[in-house]
Amino acid sequence: MHTANIRAMIGGALLLMSALVSASAAPALSIPLEHPKSQRISVQTQGSGTDVILIPGLASSREVWAGLASNLRMSHRVHLVELAGFASTPAIPNPEGKVIAPAVDAIAEYIHTQHIKAPVIIGHSLGGEIALMLGARHPDQVGRLMVVDALPFYTLIIDPAATSETAAPHATAMRDWQLAQSPEQNVEFQQTSIARLAKTEAVRPALVAAGINSDRKTVADAVYELMITDLRPELSRIRAPIEIVYAYDPLFGIPAASVDAMYRQAYDSATDIHFTRIDDSFHFVMLDQPERFSSTVESFLNK
Repeated sequence: MHTANIRAMIGGALLLMSALVSASAAPALSIPLEHPKSQRISVQTQGSGTDVILIPGLASSREVWAGLASNLRMSHRVHLVELAGFASTPAIPNPEGKVIAPAVDAIAEYIHTQHIKAPVIIGHSLGGEIALMLGARHPDQVGRLMVVDALPFYTLIIDPAATSETAAPHATAMRDWQLAQSPEQNVEFQQTSIARLAKTEAVRPALVAAGINSDRKTVADAVYELMITDLRPELSRIRAPIEIVYAYDPLFGIPAASVDAMYRQAYDSATDIHFTRIDDSFHFVMLDQPERFSSTVESFLNK
């Protein structure tokens, strides 16, 4: 598979589909995380008010949320998460090769130890997977969920009949391919794939830098876990309202109606769910269409 196609699948469902078809001014407070589980994440907080937890995607920095956070912190306490091994947060020893599920447990522990009541969880891409898993496995700790440009099982994009078992060989090959890249190949890979994931050229250098600075093994392990994890059977456990926000652009090369149908079918087993499509955007919706995305978030928070 072409490297750009690979990253598109990793980073966002719709960008893969199209490929296959053809800092804030306010001071941030760092919360000390002392329990071993919590080494999986670092968290910075801004503002005060009702709690909103923002989770970035694969190999992404918490800075992808800077624009949204600058608005939300006026009336909310914003918790900016970054996963160990992604962007500027140092990697930790990870012999079991798990990234997503332990991050979910770490966020659940953070919510508990910080005495946060029913926070809003907003996750982008892999962060959306984390948000869904958090809602399904820790339903009492979540007030609302917003999932941004993410599916409950990414491998469905390659094979609509896929299962976790049938996805494993391809996921293994993907992980091995990433680990085998030379530094020069990795830089080229980041640049090529980010061009497909962010439509706005000005935001691309920071995204590329975050990918290059991320720990290669952590990212490869996360890709493997993402590709074999099917959360569809767990969606019915989520009791919080769910908002699915997803991107569409004519450059995807597929009809908007097909994208709509894909998302609705993937989330068919969820109970309390609403869908919002944001057009003229690639995968990084919050960067390509910041005003529309911020408005969507505000409407979601005020429901």
